[in-house]
Amino acid sequence: MASIFGHGVLGYTIAKVASPSLKPLIILAIVSAILPDMDVLGFNLGVQYDSPMGHRGFTHSIAFAFIWAVIVTLIWGKLNKQLYFAVIFLSSISHGVLDALTTGGRGVGFLIPFDNTRYFFPYQFIKVSPLGFERFFSDWGLQVILNELKYIVIPCVILLSAILLKNKFVKKR
Repeated sequence: MASIFGHGVLGYTIAKVASPSLKPLIILAIVSAILPDMDVLGFNLGVQYDSPMGHRGFTHSIAFAFIWAVIVTLIWGKLNKQLYFAVIFLSSISHGVLDALTTGGRGVGFLIPFDNTRYFFPYQFIKVSPLGFERFFSDWGLQVILNELKYIVIPCVILLSAILLKNKFVKKR
């Protein structure tokens, strides 16, 4: 998996691109981008990694992203239903997309509950993050953060900066 930092940055970017001023939506997008990794709690309950409810299983699926986006939209998206749904869905599904680009794990169950197959993308260039607090704060964790700076954070900063510059330029005209 990518780290919670990489997932959070991408969720933030999705929300800022869609609606720069809706702070509740930005927070919900960050949470939604990180939320699929709640499945690691299953390890403590005896849920096997390869189970549909295991790590990178249902909570990383398109179905979960859809259901979560509907729930969030019904609760918080009263005035901007389409915007909330789109941002939350994209933020949630971005988690699985990043994980399918990582160098480790057993793939992502994008189609669970309809198909339990796990998938990776043909190009895997994001270093897989270690599971566990202690292992994250190690040389491996540092390598993950540096890799995510290159492949997630810097591209997000460039995109957000370009949009900010475009908006400043357009407003001055």
